[in-house]
Amino acid sequence: MAWNDPDIGKDRWKKNGEQPNDLDRIVQNWQRRLGGLFGGGSRGSGGSSGGLSGAWILIGLLIIGWALTGLYRVDEAERGIVQRFGAYTITAMPGLHWHLPYPIETVDIVNIGEVSDYSFNTEMLTADEAYLYIEMVVQFRRSDPVKYSFEVVDPEQTLREVTESALREVVGTNTMADLVAEQRDKIAPQTREILQSTLEQYGAGITITSLSLEALDYPEAVQAAVDDTQKARNDRDRYILAADTYAQRLIPIAGGEAARIVQEAEGYRDRVVAQAEGDTSRFLAVLAEYRQAPRVTRERMYIDALEDVYGDASKVILDADGSGNLLYLPIGEMLEHARQARANAPDGSQAPPPPDASDQADAEQAARDRRTRQ
Repeated sequence: MAWNDPDIGKDRWKKNGEQPNDLDRIVQNWQRRLGGLFGGGSRGSGGSSGGLSGAWILIGLLIIGWALTGLYRVDEAERGIVQRFGAYTITAMPGLHWHLPYPIETVDIVNIGEVSDYSFNTEMLTADEAYLYIEMVVQFRRSDPVKYSFEVVDPEQTLREVTESALREVVGTNTMADLVAEQRDKIAPQTREILQSTLEQYGAGITITSLSLEALDYPEAVQAAVDDTQKARNDRDRYILAADTYAQRLIPIAGGEAARIVQEAEGYRDRVVAQAEGDTSRFLAVLAEYRQAPRVTRERMYIDALEDVYGDASKVILDADGSGNLLYLPIGEMLEHARQARANAPDGSQAPPPPDASDQADAEQAARDRRTRQ
């Protein structure tokens, strides 16, 4: 600013050299103007008339502002749940709407298109009492805004509690080996099915879009103890498998041995019975002959007994009366020679016949006659 500026030394709050207006005068001027617009009293009326008009104007402005608070907008993916004194009235579709201002009506905006998610982790026991740490991610959508707003006090907290309950039902009915191996891919689908069914029973208005298993492991605090337990179970299974293998190998052998012994016993029984029956038949036949010719039968039995006794002897004994020259017949050597000849004979060939019994009897009778003559 130049030093020769004519405004130097003047009060810039003054207008054309006039005195500045105070706040009361400014408010009164505005009241008069608004009173003229709304049909208020003239400028010449008293102060009470101007104050009354200003109060009504202020009340009107407040009513207008309060009415404007009822305007609300609903986006495309949202729904507006209008409540009158806390009771459900209508569901506002996307667009600009107005409702009776608070506290008469309120509006809850629920986004039904947004997919929300939350992480869930817990520790629980399996069916075989194994301790597991499980971490999951649950994605859900608020599919029914009315049920979501009224049926459950805290839908999202209820969702977390129901998720834990469903997961415990799945994990608690399976063993650790099944969950880690073949049942691992089925944990999330089974939990989701149980979770969605429970939410529908509660009427929570929530739809589970996906449920993924992020982690399935032992807690670090019990890792060593679990490893020892698993090792013991593996040893137990190994010993049981070895015992089963031994039993499967031994039982057939024992069964075959038992069958063999039974068959041998049955064969021995049949042989003894058949031999006894044969001896009985032979005895009955001899008895019948004995009754017809006792002396001949006795001699024959005597001779048969001697033959059984001395049949394998290497010496030949002759029953001869008196004394004198003894006729020696090498019957034993002849029999041995015949046995060797039969043993050495080729298959299908005829061995030399043994000495005829009649020839032997003739020789014995000749020896007796010779001793009688002497």
